[in-house]
Amino acid sequence: MHIEKNVCDNILYTLLNDKAKSKDNLKARKDLKEIGIRHDLWPSDNGSYHLSLFSLTRDTKKLFLSALKNVVLPDGYSSNISRCVDEGQKKIFGLKSHDCHILLEELLPIAVRHLLPDHVTAVLAEFGSFFKILCGKSLSNSELDKLQQRIVVVLCQLEMLFPPSFFTVMVHLTVHLVDEAKLGGPVHYRYMYPIERELGHLKSHVRNRAQAEASIAEGYLAEECLTFCSRYFEDIETRFNRARRVCDDPLDKGCSKSCLFPPVGKAGSSGTIFTLNEKQKLQAHRYVLLNCPAVKDYVNEFREYIRRSSKGRRPNPTDIEKRVFKEFVSWFEKRIMNPDTIEQLSIDIKFLARGPLSNATRYSACKINGCTFRTIAREEGLRTQNSGVYLTSSTPCVASRVDKNLRQGDVPYYGKLEDIIEVSYYGRFTVVLFKCKWADSTRHRGYRRDQWHFHCVNFERPIHTGEHEEDEPYILASQASMVYYVDDVVNKGWSIVVHLKPRDLYEMGDEIEEAADEDEPHQEQALDQYFGNSDEYIQLATNHLIDDVVNS
Repeated sequence: MHIEKNVCDNILYTLLNDKAKSKDNLKARKDLKEIGIRHDLWPSDNGSYHLSLFSLTRDTKKLFLSALKNVVLPDGYSSNISRCVDEGQKKIFGLKSHDCHILLEELLPIAVRHLLPDHVTAVLAEFGSFFKILCGKSLSNSELDKLQQRIVVVLCQLEMLFPPSFFTVMVHLTVHLVDEAKLGGPVHYRYMYPIERELGHLKSHVRNRAQAEASIAEGYLAEECLTFCSRYFEDIETRFNRARRVCDDPLDKGCSKSCLFPPVGKAGSSGTIFTLNEKQKLQAHRYVLLNCPAVKDYVNEFREYIRRSSKGRRPNPTDIEKRVFKEFVSWFEKRIMNPDTIEQLSIDIKFLARGPLSNATRYSACKINGCTFRTIAREEGLRTQNSGVYLTSSTPCVASRVDKNLRQGDVPYYGKLEDIIEVSYYGRFTVVLFKCKWADSTRHRGYRRDQWHFHCVNFERPIHTGEHEEDEPYILASQASMVYYVDDVVNKGWSIVVHLKPRDLYEMGDEIEEAADEDEPHQEQALDQYFGNSDEYIQLATNHLIDDVVNS
């Protein structure tokens, strides 16, 4: 916690070239001259020196601070960091320890993209990735061994860029954090955040500053007495029966009549009744059918029916999937309602084949999968962002338009939540669906991964808008994972994706860990391509001149 705070301050104020807190000042430059290294960074006799390669210029400072000023984070994820940014004076102030935790691991590497040289950005991204992995909820010994090797390389690369004054004892301690994690276990069990929070709570008991200790003791005793008495209260909310921050337990969990779609999640707002048009009803019902495990055998049966009924040439897999998408809904209803076999089927399948009612319920918020999702309209005027949706779907893919060899591939889909609806299948069961504005992740114009492994999306040309009958704007609410987007200040219209992990969920097992690693905001950087193995000196001075004597 405190190491992250000090390391983040070192990096942040050095990048901003803050006169009071930067580690790259006139004294540091004189030290370089006295040691006899990095001749291009030596100051002149009048105290002026060239700006370093890793420092932001006046123009890039504006973009950097603008990126931090406009960032909007999910509810409960962090404090409002934009309050600490002063774009007028080009300064950052008042950062707390947890603010530095979020900045170093998530926002700092994103904000310096395209503003600093590529090799500087790669080193900072790798440094932030080290802390992010180390502060994860679960760690493995093999992962820690690799992490130890990575931090040694990162510190060596930092020494090639930053001056010796940058490497305080806190920066040096990062090389020992992996060994500490091996001895003490996951870091979040040893965080100082709850202790600092409790100390702040105890300080709030002080009413008489002349007798601070007595005020704390008196307030603590009164609180303990009230806590003891609250154990006997059953009809009021106390700290023992208070719901957690994101309580997504369904209210009618024991009242479900169906095993196909048991209740999941909980509405985060009051519902309003509206009527689905025929196109919306078909799109919602089609997605429910094609993503229901109990219908999978019927989908395979329909594929076999297409192969048998095709006269002449054998249909290719692409044509089969197109017909499944267009014709399965009507075929499934006829197949289930067949008088010869209808008595042998379960009642849930019968209700599912009839389709949903036209009247549906609309919500503006939903608590599910450990997260609180809100629609874009609900977030207007708020300083939080809970509308980012992420989904990995197994999608049939082809190499080109003329390729008929269909392959299944996992395609990431990123969207913004536009609507939350609950459709009812004649009262037998209900299904909650998310309607999203989806970025075109199947093409380079809507999705790409940059050289630092960041996921970048563009919502200017969305897909599956719902205007056409073949669109798929809906997903099951249980399939959604939360992400948030940080606007790219250089490439307008593009946003960088940051994946979240629910607060109360923990990774258990190798399969989950491997899947989670693919979604990390920044993975291991290829530092060799920037630095190589040669001993050639990296030019660090720029053409921008700084005069400490004039500015002091």
